Amino acid sequence: MTIASRDNKLVHFESVGYRDIEARAPMTPDTIFRIYSMTKPVTGVALMILYEEGKFKLSDAVEKYLPEMKDLQVYAGTDDDGNMITEPADHSMTIRELMNHTGGLSYGIFAQSAVDTAYVEAGLLNANMTNAEFVAALGQIPLKHQPGSRWEYSVSVDVQGYLVEVLSGMSFGRFLDERIFQPLEMTDTDFHVPEEKINRFAQMYVYGSEGQLIPSEMFDSADFTVDMAFESGGGGLVSTASDYMRFSQMLLNGGELDGVRILAPLTVELMHRDQTPAGMTGPMSGAGNGTVFGLDFAVIEDPVEAESYSSGEYYWGGLAGTWFWIDPVEQVVFVGMIQQAGQGRPDVRSTSRRLFYQAIIDPKGV
Repeated sequence: MTIASRDNKLVHFESVGYRDIEARAPMTPDTIFRIYSMTKPVTGVALMILYEEGKFKLSDAVEKYLPEMKDLQVYAGTDDDGNMITEPADHSMTIRELMNHTGGLSYGIFAQSAVDTAYVEAGLLNANMTNAEFVAALGQIPLKHQPGSRWEYSVSVDVQGYLVEVLSGMSFGRFLDERIFQPLEMTDTDFHVPEEKINRFAQMYVYGSEGQLIPSEMFDSADFTVDMAFESGGGGLVSTASDYMRFSQMLLNGGELDGVRILAPLTVELMHRDQTPAGMTGPMSGAGNGTVFGLDFAVIEDPVEAESYSSGEYYWGGLAGTWFWIDPVEQVVFVGMIQQAGQGRPDVRSTSRRLFYQAIIDPKGV
């Protein structure tokens, strides 16, 4: 499923293949997908709505609003018995660091370390946890790095989801619905698929050892047909290509769509500006790959190094095969959605970018 706009007009919308191979159910324009980490930019927008309302500053310490994250220790190695050695944090993690993945947190499922093991043992991201219980459990585990020292993909945005709850006084899901989904008419975006829409929900596939597609969820607890307690700001939403196009077009328009304003233009600009600290290490430091990180978006700083087209493009993707990018130079939004994960998944992201830009015969950036 791919959909694209240029100059605020749809120029491409195509669904091919099957939503469910075994049932021979075709992919349709209203198919609902697990978007996993494409939830993150939505959470970032929610938090920046509260930023505009004066509820916090980016330089504020997270612990100012979430005391569960107060006085965190930092992993400094292990002793002879395999126990973690810790040291004090050199400063309290800030909300900016929380939003740019430099706060010292990890994910538990994408890396191996004593801290990641502790995440797994604590059952973090369990669907039966509330957002408050998740943050309380997280606050008992040392940080993996000193805040501001390294970029590492992490549960930061799940913490942001709970921060939205604390700052707004309502559940995270209700805030998203009232402040983003309803105003933007994102009618199929939610933390679960209701019974009346299950016939539109795509089957998830993983790759077997022989390269075959196997119908299976990626995680044992990933049942998107049930309204679970945990409203994951980092990866819990389902959506359609059309809904996510509306969200992305709002961002390209500087926070407005169809007469509805979600954010001010300069607030959106803050989100896709490099927000990482000087001297930071890691994959989003700009060194060698031309990519930096804003507030819940990756940002192309050097399109030559990044093998992309426009400086300032911002983007992200989801573990189940969804991807999108926003190009302010060429005035382009592109959203793609499949439901495959694993080693055999085709490189649809690079292919779609190359093919789409080939079709532009009146480039604005040259």
